[in-house]
Amino acid sequence: MITYVNPTGLMSMLSQAEVDMLRSAASGKIYDLYRRCSLAVLNCGSVTDSAEDLLKQFHNFGINVIRRERGVKLEIFNAPESAFVDGEIIQAIQDHLFSVLRDIVFMHSFPALPPSAPGMDESTGITNLIFRSLRNAGVLSTGIEPNLVVCWGGHSIGESEYRYTEEVGRQLGLRHLDICTGCGPGAMEGPMKGATFGHLLQRDRNYRFIGLTEPSIIAAEPPNPFVTELCILPDMEKRLEAFARIGHAMVIFPGGPGTAEELFFLLGLKMDERNAGQPMPLVLTGPEECRGYFEAIDRFIRAAVGDRASQYYEIVVNDPKRVADICAEGMKRVTQQRISSGDSFSFNWTLHIDPEMQKPLEATHQVLDNIVLKRDGHDSELIVNLRKVFSGIVAGNVKNQGREEVAKYGPFKIHGERQIMAEMDNLLRSFVASGRMKLGGEEYTPCYELVETD
Repeated sequence: MITYVNPTGLMSMLSQAEVDMLRSAASGKIYDLYRRCSLAVLNCGSVTDSAEDLLKQFHNFGINVIRRERGVKLEIFNAPESAFVDGEIIQAIQDHLFSVLRDIVFMHSFPALPPSAPGMDESTGITNLIFRSLRNAGVLSTGIEPNLVVCWGGHSIGESEYRYTEEVGRQLGLRHLDICTGCGPGAMEGPMKGATFGHLLQRDRNYRFIGLTEPSIIAAEPPNPFVTELCILPDMEKRLEAFARIGHAMVIFPGGPGTAEELFFLLGLKMDERNAGQPMPLVLTGPEECRGYFEAIDRFIRAAVGDRASQYYEIVVNDPKRVADICAEGMKRVTQQRISSGDSFSFNWTLHIDPEMQKPLEATHQVLDNIVLKRDGHDSELIVNLRKVFSGIVAGNVKNQGREEVAKYGPFKIHGERQIMAEMDNLLRSFVASGRMKLGGEEYTPCYELVETD
């Protein structure tokens, strides 16, 4: 079956030169990635964390960018039937398809200014690339006061946890607050679903559900059906920075190593003295049955980083209204800070991010072998390394490159001091026991091995 799809958004207005470069790039070395990501969004709403399973199921799927006088059109072969209603592609999926074309192919064809541009160091160049990606995706809006809550949490969660994320989302929507998540299932979907009802009760018409992802994740984890704006950042580190720069409040639900990675990235920012004036609230929350989960997270943070780290987050158990109230109150402080600093409401330029936290991590045995988790008075280095370790575990669990690395050379080895390793072992075991490592209740084989250094 062949389907032709017309462009939307930025892709609906291109010059002939841009069209030619786009077609050339789409059929070149990035075609496989482009095909994988396109297939993922065509399966919008499906629950999986395996790109290989999707490709096996739709092995004869193909996509081409074809030229027309006023721009481009997509030619799609053997697309999933679930992407269509009465022979017409679902509008949200059509939008997401051109988000993939924009972020995977167009941005590749037309890179941002190089780091050597006048007055621009490498770190500034990265931030400008993130800004450009978000602006092109329509994520950055002017004239809207701070109201965006970033919600992080696991893709593999139980029914009661999912219902809790829905209720938190409903409470946020009732307070006219928009939602941004990693765009996948589970705790990334629930707040958006719940906020839909909250906004409808308030008769809000222009609410926004922003999904930020990166190529290796979206290829394995299709976006949930509530995402209204999708942006695919080049890698995990740029995705994390994008969350931090556009979010005005952060809510973290229970999750696995990916959620831990996000938490340590944010802790690294909040504990940096140069960000002392940044008022962004950080709430860890879940239903009563997750109290033990948060106790384990809190215990691990205190053991690894120290008690002072606990002042940068608040744990709220089984109280969605309290979570929403904290976020709403935080918006007032964020608004005042942005006005006094002259910063943008939609993109936090004044937030300092250490260049080491911007560097993409290549999850290989060699890279992870060189990381040692130890407390030696350098909290910033330890937090950066904790983020990298959890990122490596995520790669070994769900990302193609990481899974191939583990299949070929065995589990990643994680090195650290005895106390940190003992607490990490407890934490990771709890993730496994509660099914937070894999979707669908699959039996989990650890992609890591903990090694004490003393």
